[in-house]
Amino acid sequence: MVLCIIVYIVCLPLLVASVLRKKHKDSLPQRFFGVHFKLPFKPQYWFHACSFGEVKSLEPIITALLKDSKQPLVLITTITHTGYAEANKLFKSKFPTQVCVKFLPFEIFLPLWRGKLKQLKSLVVMEAELWKMLFFIAKSRRAKTFLLNARISDKSHKNYERLKGFYKGIFENIDVVLAQSHKDKKRLQAIGARNVSVFGNLKMLNLPKVSKAYHKIAPLIILGASTHKGEEEIIIRSFLDFKRQYPDAQCILAPRHPERFQSVCEMLDKIGLAYERLSALGSELRGDIIVVDMLGELVNLYAVSDIVVLGGSFVPKVGGHNPLEPAFFQTRLISGVHIFNQQALFACVQNVKLIESTQLTQTLLGYENLAPARVDFRVNALEEIITLIK
Repeated sequence: MVLCIIVYIVCLPLLVASVLRKKHKDSLPQRFFGVHFKLPFKPQYWFHACSFGEVKSLEPIITALLKDSKQPLVLITTITHTGYAEANKLFKSKFPTQVCVKFLPFEIFLPLWRGKLKQLKSLVVMEAELWKMLFFIAKSRRAKTFLLNARISDKSHKNYERLKGFYKGIFENIDVVLAQSHKDKKRLQAIGARNVSVFGNLKMLNLPKVSKAYHKIAPLIILGASTHKGEEEIIIRSFLDFKRQYPDAQCILAPRHPERFQSVCEMLDKIGLAYERLSALGSELRGDIIVVDMLGELVNLYAVSDIVVLGGSFVPKVGGHNPLEPAFFQTRLISGVHIFNQQALFACVQNVKLIESTQLTQTLLGYENLAPARVDFRVNALEEIITLIK
């Protein structure tokens, strides 16, 4: 606690300067200066998730709790703007009297919430959000504490090992840890975690929902999904070779980040290839090449694609992306070998073809030999977690 106060004082000038930036004008005042700090009710359940993806993973769990006939009160805290916005969209807008969404206050301010936590039954924290005071405050109110979807990446493993004495103190206040994989379980236990079991990734609970039906014109669609810089060129080169044998095939490129939409279009212009922008097409998927220049359309495109080439895996530093959604639609699923951040999810999917970028053309040409991908669902997984938390 003393260390937290020292860090806060040292960083105060930087925090004040950061508040002036548009990016932090909402989160930093709430996290570090007590703005909108007061809780409107005494929650029974407290969920903490750092980002958009973690909030999204909690959707089936929190929704199931909120629909309980006892109408429990739920506090949701986040760190990022996208996580905060998603929590409001998914929960606050639908259950306005039962849900409170806040940015997680800095640790020195958390004890000020203790008076409002008299009825707290459970604290549920996602992945690697190991805030010492967060768990301590919950245990001081005799609440059950959980770390869900817990993982330690290859990249951060050594840093955790160096500070295992510190993390052991945090895990003393965590009752149950559900790890994503056996590797994560072993690493978590090495830094002091107790009662660790392997549950898999909570993203398995989130079945993808189609929000828009696209009309498929081409008999064969190859979707390059969540691509990063350099991957679009790899996919396009292979597609052009593929098209010599399958002239009616179509390629759709969906860059991972919206700031790259324009650069992908410029890359195609430079090569001299005609393309359509998805935003200009309506519901009909016309043209040999389409660039996805809209957010939130990937699931809708998985639903009509025959082959998915999953990005973030042909370049070395990203670590892959979620294979569950394309596998849910039983596409023929191809990924690069660099999937170190998604190994737990890939373990849940059958029939994924992992290749080097140099093998993509040959793999596409032999697509008929690829079995449709399938997800290994854990039966009653949601019910298990709800029972545990309650």
